[in-house]
Amino acid sequence: MKRPTMADIARRAGVTKAAVSFALNDRPGVSAPTRRRILAIAEELGWQPNSAARALSDGRAGAFGLVIDRPARTLGLEPFFMQLISGIQAELITDATPLVFTMAEDQAAEIALYRSWWAQRRVDGVFLVDLKAHDARVAVLEELGMPGVVIGAPVGTGRLPAVWSDDEAAVRTVVDALAGLGHRRIARVSGPSALRHTIIRTDAFATCVRELDIEGRIVEADYSGERGAAATRELLSGPAPSRPTAILYDNDVMALSGLTAAQALGLRVPDDVSVVAWDDSALCELVHPPLTALSRDIAAYGAHAARRLRAAAGGREVGDLQDVAPRLTVRGSVAPPPVP
Repeated sequence: MKRPTMADIARRAGVTKAAVSFALNDRPGVSAPTRRRILAIAEELGWQPNSAARALSDGRAGAFGLVIDRPARTLGLEPFFMQLISGIQAELITDATPLVFTMAEDQAAEIALYRSWWAQRRVDGVFLVDLKAHDARVAVLEELGMPGVVIGAPVGTGRLPAVWSDDEAAVRTVVDALAGLGHRRIARVSGPSALRHTIIRTDAFATCVRELDIEGRIVEADYSGERGAAATRELLSGPAPSRPTAILYDNDVMALSGLTAAQALGLRVPDDVSVVAWDDSALCELVHPPLTALSRDIAAYGAHAARRLRAAAGGREVGDLQDVAPRLTVRGSVAPPPVP
């Protein structure tokens, strides 16, 4: 069944295509009764505007874009991005705006997509995630005049607005809580070190352990379960007096794998080692013991970003928005350190 066109509506209504165009675009040129008849026929036929034609007429695509250049196997397992995208979609659906979502091999490929989308009027703006320390995407969007919203700290974001939560405060919350229980050797399994939010967390962790005069150690990973487990084995394979008594993981997937790896080494959680996950999810409550985690409303975070991108694409001045800081949800994976 072919897609209905304005010509089909014109034939059914007995008017010209120009009259149909006037009616569908709410422009003067047809009488009120004719407009109502045309709109009724368009609804009956299931007519929808052609996005390409609309982009040619008013310069707007009526869609926003999101490109992620993480490995598909990692992305598919991580609840954070699923919750973030659900929040973005929940907001965009309020005015039926589509989200064009895809993955890229690297940042160069991502930038090529932005240039193509903007030249072809495929999107009216994009969400930027995983900002790097030296990120070329910001300058490219500014050069193109393409609206964008950074989901992350407003550092190195140029004129683009950012929606962010305080990673530094979150790190301090965890380290203070663990130190308060008596832990003096705390480790962190981080995400990739080139990411801006990893740098912020790493600097905050170093500051906290220094101020508290406790031992801190970081092992870099990639958010995958495999690397989370490997980092855990590296941290816990040494003699008891030197290994950490608590570990903070930069996402829930690595924390779950770390929990399993610690138990496989014969260690008890939390009696021998405490485990804390960044970004709470349902997964954290499905294991034994359930994981203590930094909790925040990630879907609401995505919705905030979507509202800001809609405003920016509409030509409004949009500033940064600091979201609510993550809170520590304490469950069974944390306890005082073992007595020597």
